[in-house]
Amino acid sequence: MRAVVTILAIVVVIAIIAIATGFVNLHGNSGSLPTVKVEGGQAPTVKADVGSVDVGTENKTVAVPKVDTVDKTVKVPTVAVHKAQ
Repeated sequence: MRAVVTILAIVVVIAIIAIATGFVNLHGNSGSLPTVKVEGGQAPTVKADVGSVDVGTENKTVAVPKVDTVDKTVKVPTVAVHKAQ
């Protein structure tokens, strides 16, 4: 695999040198797009039978956990920044 990549790189370098020195001269003519004309025809039709989906709400009784909060004093880290004098 490495040999193939090396050979390909050498060929590309030789091609660049040949074009740069004028040994190979590439000529090209500007092209044009073909003219296309569309007449008649009919778009395909698709018929589909689909189901329905009903979305709504209803009342149900469910178990919900109760959470209480309590105020408690704890030590928390603090950061103080003082300007240089």
